[in-house]
Amino acid sequence: MRRDKKKGRKGKGSNFKSKLSLFQKPDFRMKRSCPLSAKNAPEVDYKNIKLLKKYISDTGKILPSRITSVSQGKQRRLSLAVKRAKILGLV
Repeated sequence: MRRDKKKGRKGKGSNFKSKLSLFQKPDFRMKRSCPLSAKNAPEVDYKNIKLLKKYISDTGKILPSRITSVSQGKQRRLSLAVKRAKILGLV
């Protein structure tokens, strides 16, 4: 009896691929624009403490760009401004 059940079963390939697609990430992503590159956006400066505090965590670390959706160039300027403000004791 056992041999009959094994013969009737399909191979791994047919069912395996359909199950795998359930766990794959979707191909599309929602693209958020950079808040610092928009029109009438504030200038990134170490003296603008109100702006810098938005991009710093409670522990004083700089938030990553994947969370804040800041572009790569602005993230570099932002991190430099935060570091300068920390050295000067503004933040």
